[in-house]
Amino acid sequence: MSDQIVITEKASQAKDVRAAIGSRYGMVLPAEGHLFALLEPEDVVPEWKRWSPVLLRPQGLYGTRPAKGGNKAAKLKAIREALRTAKRVWLATDCDREGQLIGQEILEHYKYRGEVMRVLFTAQDAQTIRASFDRAKPNSDYARLYAAAVARRQADQIYNLSLTRTATVILGKGARGVIGVGRVKTPTLAIACKRELEIRDFDPVPYFEIVATAMVAGGEFKMRHAPRDRILKRELAEAVVMAARDFEGPLNVRVEDKRQRPPRLHDLPSLQKLCASRFGWAAAKTLQIAQELYDGQGKKIITYPRAEVRYLPETLIADVPQIVAGLQAGQSFSTIPMPAEPVVRRGKSGSFYDKGLEGASHHAVIPNVNTIDGLRDVWPRLSIDEKKLFDVIARAYLAAVMPDFRYRQTTVSLDAVGFPFKATGRQPIDLGWRAAFPEWQPANEKGDDAQLLPQMQNGETARLRNPVIEDKETRPPPRYNEGTLIEAMQQAWRFVDDEVLRDRLKEAKGIGTPATRAEIIGGLKRQGFLIAQGKNIVPTETGLTLFGVLQQADPALVDPGVTARLECLLDDVVVGKQEMVGAIDAVCDVARRIIGKLVEGPPGGMPPLIGSASDGAGGGRPPTAAMKRFADSIARQKRIKPPAGYTKSGSVCRAFLEQHAPKKAEGVDGNAMGGSGAKPASPAQLLFAERISLEQGVAITDQAKASSAAMSVWIDKNQDAKPGRGGRKTGKKISEPMAEKSTKSTKRAQKPKATTACAEATPPLASEQGNSAANTPLQIPYGNKDVAQKCGAKYATGGWYAPPGVDLAVFKSKGWL
Repeated sequence: MSDQIVITEKASQAKDVRAAIGSRYGMVLPAEGHLFALLEPEDVVPEWKRWSPVLLRPQGLYGTRPAKGGNKAAKLKAIREALRTAKRVWLATDCDREGQLIGQEILEHYKYRGEVMRVLFTAQDAQTIRASFDRAKPNSDYARLYAAAVARRQADQIYNLSLTRTATVILGKGARGVIGVGRVKTPTLAIACKRELEIRDFDPVPYFEIVATAMVAGGEFKMRHAPRDRILKRELAEAVVMAARDFEGPLNVRVEDKRQRPPRLHDLPSLQKLCASRFGWAAAKTLQIAQELYDGQGKKIITYPRAEVRYLPETLIADVPQIVAGLQAGQSFSTIPMPAEPVVRRGKSGSFYDKGLEGASHHAVIPNVNTIDGLRDVWPRLSIDEKKLFDVIARAYLAAVMPDFRYRQTTVSLDAVGFPFKATGRQPIDLGWRAAFPEWQPANEKGDDAQLLPQMQNGETARLRNPVIEDKETRPPPRYNEGTLIEAMQQAWRFVDDEVLRDRLKEAKGIGTPATRAEIIGGLKRQGFLIAQGKNIVPTETGLTLFGVLQQADPALVDPGVTARLECLLDDVVVGKQEMVGAIDAVCDVARRIIGKLVEGPPGGMPPLIGSASDGAGGGRPPTAAMKRFADSIARQKRIKPPAGYTKSGSVCRAFLEQHAPKKAEGVDGNAMGGSGAKPASPAQLLFAERISLEQGVAITDQAKASSAAMSVWIDKNQDAKPGRGGRKTGKKISEPMAEKSTKSTKRAQKPKATTACAEATPPLASEQGNSAANTPLQIPYGNKDVAQKCGAKYATGGWYAPPGVDLAVFKSKGWL
């Protein structure tokens, strides 16, 4: 065995490291993400197995145990064996807080006491990896990074499990399943719910604007009435029109030369916001494509994508000429007019700012300097989406080292008998960095502000003609898309009223982390709390119900500001402003207070919590195949479009059916679903329902037998519940395909080995042979004669028969007719 080893985060990373350094630093062994999980509460305190409203804070910290799934056990075994003889370990996991935890938790669990070196790289090409090993530092230098990761993981387990159990026990009486509460998940749902409620409660207010044509010696242009407040009465608008018609007066002309710096480089949240707006991508898709550009085989053309800041270290200034030259070698960026000398901007308002990287593990996402020379060879191998994302990253980098955009802004005003009119025009002088985005036009340069104004002099007389009233209406705030929702999570300080605290939280990074926000949103969608509508993401009725219940129970549960303050404490651990235990204590104090309020309960009690408003309820599961078919049938008949997400969310599909199903179709609470033309229950469903009926002692309703969709609902309602986490029970929906699968499994269990053909059965009696013509023929599958005989089937010349009086439904349910 080698006396030193390298531990990477995943197999693809190990492959790149081996290609770069060979066996120079010993064996390269990959993990598979987290190889250890925290112990469950009941593993620490047996009394915690029973769910109750208590804070699940152990003495000290939760211990760890090997994680399950994938090939984790084999990966862990290989590392464990290597650690026995290794005198030095090189941790080469991802350079962020989570990567530090993934690598170091292995060493902590096995109490490794040899030398540990930390290798950090923000790109995965061979040159970068070799250089990273050359400048590796003792792992002890990153003790705070590890402490912050431990604090976050421990605090999340305590907070999430404690409040989930408390909410389920206290608020979930009568609800099926678990009411999941998450320190980041629940406030994220709240952000979307508050916006949706704000939109629903929005009452549009009509108002009026007046626009007129101004005539001057050099031409004409539009001028708009610019009152201090909106005009809400038409009479006042008509008075302005009367005063402005054919009015002549001197213009006040102000001309200013201005300049604008390029936009900041991208971190992961800004990439997700832009791609959601421009391409309609989910946040997870943006991260997935960025990851492929970062470490995909034969690619590796960008730096680490899970960036949390939009600055670069000043040491990367030396790479600017090479990256610019590499980008312009291909056709895509060759037409961008780059300056002879790149413009390097330092400091807070620039791109290269060392202080802006304090507390961060990695810098902004940019093209990889070590693979840029081979971009022309890599480009043809990229998918269309990969090209789109790289184009966004590359243009942002080029713009960052281009000159300022310079323009001449002309502001013209006119006082028409006490009614001010105004016009603004902007003429470019030097496009500068704007040349990197030839098709982009800012919102403030559209409409009237985009007009080209004629030549004018201050004091020149203008005449107003054709003033008209434009009817306007106030608009509600826009719904979030995944990108803007992530931005709201990142800027959680906006939800805090305290000005001092707002300023403090601006320095933090919001709620969640760049690596987890997309997964948090994805989890809310999978649970049926959020759904996609076009590019937007909105809460379902289930999500709104859960939000309302939790908000009434304790507003702190759904307050992004509370979570942002806790995140701020956890982030402070990285920079040494907070101790690990102190950060965990602060999170526990908040959880303890919320538990107390939930136990006490609000005045007047809590509203009823519907069964689907829980993690384990039907709202989070997909609809059955029968429900989808029924929804499609209704949509075709009524020529309406089903709602977005109806094929994935049971709650969305059920809501559509409740609204549009025929009147004689009963609801989704266990009776019927569908009219007279509904598809009857399948044989597989009937067989599965009969088994449930016998086991549970409940009768199968006639409505369920008559409708496949209703049968799915009956099965969902009456099947045996399975034990859930912590001893609670969560029902599991059995769809028609699942019933088919269960039936096939039952058949396989009943079916004896097929060693003889059915014709080898004992010859029938003569009387049976004589009656065979009057009996019903059966198609018995090969090898099932024993089962058939138990069901009453008889064999006669020519095949198997069911004697008169035998219930043929039994054979139909077996699929033998």
